[in-house]
Amino acid sequence: MTHTAAHIAAQLDGEIIGDGTVPLSGFSAADAAESGDLTFAEKDTHFAAAEASAASAILVSGNFTSATKTLIRVPNARVAAARVLPLFYPPEAFAPGIDASARIDATAQVDPSAHIGANCVVGPGATIGARTALLGGNHIGRDCRIGDDVRLFPNVVVYARTQIGHRVAIHAGTVIGSDGYGYVFDQGRHRKMLQIGNVVIGDDVEIGANSAIDRAALGSTRIGAGTKIDNLVHVAHNVVFGQHCLIMGQCGFAGSTTFGNYCVIASQSGVTGHLRIGNQVTVGGKSGVTRDLEDGLTVLGYPAVPDKQAKRQWIALQQLPELLGRVRALEKQLAALTAKSPDEVATKP
Repeated sequence: MTHTAAHIAAQLDGEIIGDGTVPLSGFSAADAAESGDLTFAEKDTHFAAAEASAASAILVSGNFTSATKTLIRVPNARVAAARVLPLFYPPEAFAPGIDASARIDATAQVDPSAHIGANCVVGPGATIGARTALLGGNHIGRDCRIGDDVRLFPNVVVYARTQIGHRVAIHAGTVIGSDGYGYVFDQGRHRKMLQIGNVVIGDDVEIGANSAIDRAALGSTRIGAGTKIDNLVHVAHNVVFGQHCLIMGQCGFAGSTTFGNYCVIASQSGVTGHLRIGNQVTVGGKSGVTRDLEDGLTVLGYPAVPDKQAKRQWIALQQLPELLGRVRALEKQLAALTAKSPDEVATKP
């Protein structure tokens, strides 16, 4: 799809500097840009690369000027790039209808505008909202509620009684609502504690590939509106995430921990169970959280501690070899002194 630079600027509330009639048909990084592409630059080095590229126009934030390129000046070039990409690459549309290979229970309700792809199963009492697309091999359990404009990519499985809001995307291979990990020790064996709750996912959530979100033992595991979860993430039973959290890949969350809004959990981190994590908490990569965290904290390490404390510990650890050498030298001096007679020590100048 082709747009003029002026049209793009109007969509972004940006300012055109140069020829607003330049046609733009794509978006690319500067090092791969071709004629007709729009690119973006945030820093001087980025702008130099963009100006030297074949791109026809550059999104900029700041007082850049160019004698050779049309510029679109916006407050934040990266945010503008995120906003403009759908203009060039609109989401794939899926024709309404139900594939002949799909199995839809007679008591399920599927909106006429929904797309049900090959080999999907929609169980008894389930509801599928308007313009929602099941792209293939999806299994929707009994009494699930799936909202409007949802995308379930191939082989997503949704267990019974799960509730999914509007405009949710769940990527391939993810399982929503599988059993929480609950057992009690009884007469020499581990007896399963039935997990009779469900999962509730808010509006505008995105969940990456091959993740697992367990249903609650009692009540609901909840993913708040606007939260984004990366690939390979495990959310255990009765975990509650607030709104607009960012969860990066390979993280794990033990049962019944509650997170506030706008939390950021970096990759390969783990959080133990039954904790209370406040609003706007940031957990650094490969950290292990073992205690409650107040609003606004940034923590690092294992066990996770406030970031300044963690950095002091890391610096001290780097100094440890030198410190050990100094201690050994002092030990040798002390041993030499103690080996001498008291008279030699007393008369030493």
